[in-house]
Amino acid sequence: MPTPDDRFRRQRPTGTSSASDLRLALFTDTFAPQVNGVARTLLRLTETVRSAGGQVLVVTTSDPRAARDGRIERGTERWASAPFWKYDELRLAAPSGARARRALRDFRPTLVHAATPFGVGMAGRATARSLGIPLVTSYHTSFTAYCAHYGLGALAGAGWHFLRWFHNGGQRTFCPTRAVQRELEAQGFAGLSVWGRGVDMERFSPRYRDDALRARLGAGRGDVVVAYVGRLAAEKGLVLAMAAVRRAQELLGGCTAMPRLVFALAGDGPMEAECRRTAPPGTAFAGRLEGNALGAFFASADVFLFPSRTDTFGNVLLEAMASRLAIVAADAPPTRELLGVDGVLGGDDGDASDHARGIITPPDADSLGQALAELVSDPGRREQFAARAYAHAAGRSWTVVFDRLLADYRDVMRAAA
Repeated sequence: MPTPDDRFRRQRPTGTSSASDLRLALFTDTFAPQVNGVARTLLRLTETVRSAGGQVLVVTTSDPRAARDGRIERGTERWASAPFWKYDELRLAAPSGARARRALRDFRPTLVHAATPFGVGMAGRATARSLGIPLVTSYHTSFTAYCAHYGLGALAGAGWHFLRWFHNGGQRTFCPTRAVQRELEAQGFAGLSVWGRGVDMERFSPRYRDDALRARLGAGRGDVVVAYVGRLAAEKGLVLAMAAVRRAQELLGGCTAMPRLVFALAGDGPMEAECRRTAPPGTAFAGRLEGNALGAFFASADVFLFPSRTDTFGNVLLEAMASRLAIVAADAPPTRELLGVDGVLGGDDGDASDHARGIITPPDADSLGQALAELVSDPGRREQFAARAYAHAAGRSWTVVFDRLLADYRDVMRAAA
């Protein structure tokens, strides 16, 4: 029987429009085998373009974990890089105009996509402009918000000036949600278009629920597993998550009839030691997971906790929805959009509306903890949110997402012709 990984490798975006006229040069400072939403989305982009008949050159940073996996390394040029001193997962390379010019002259792209505003992306942007090649960019990460989490808050104001300059240098800037589009419009960004995200309903599915895995996480019959998936890093709201779970356990602990809350995290990162030190008793750390193991982890949970307020999309939210989980999240405009939440925070006027796919609360431990406790103790409400979330994920086809992106690519190329 084929595994989810086998299906993923063989999967072709059936219905995706032809890209035979596209020679795409992608410049990005993050790419597989790094495990983050941006790297995974960009890998899927390259596979989609190639399977639709287009050609792709990826220029990215070196990575000591880069496997000689043809799926990842095909058409990839890696530049020497070093880990960012504040976060080893992020690698930085010097912007080499000479190498970028040589790569573009050899490849002869019809379009350059600069996905990140660091060394590699900067080189791609500058060289495309100097050679007169159509250029697009994409906005994936709220770097100004990240500055605050890494003690670089003084740079946040200047960050908007830099990002506006970087992205307005191209013909189009792609953003992941309408909420981010509105934010960038207010900051003076031009040529904005939404490039949404899809989810693989084969890889993420409730049918991969595994009682043996739940037992290894410390969950017995009747217990409720609250899961977190993502980097263990300051900007992801892990301090808030630990405090919220503690508060939920306190609320539930006062009644012996209530189910037990088991907190389980999948991921690694610079905050792992601190998370282990401050985690509530009984917390399970599953480490970095991929493929079958990640799908089973999602499906074996009951509630998904999303404490981040810096994500511009949150791919893990769609993966949790596809796994049929109820979601509790800290308030942020992109998260509101994904969960279909409007109205009053923390109350039935908003979170329990006929359209909400989860609960949004103010970003404090009491509010998140209260919402977690309510879902843990109310299986009917959990099921209500999980059913809506699953139905929404089922309609987020990658084919539709990439058809829209390829159409935008063609518009840019035609305008430059």
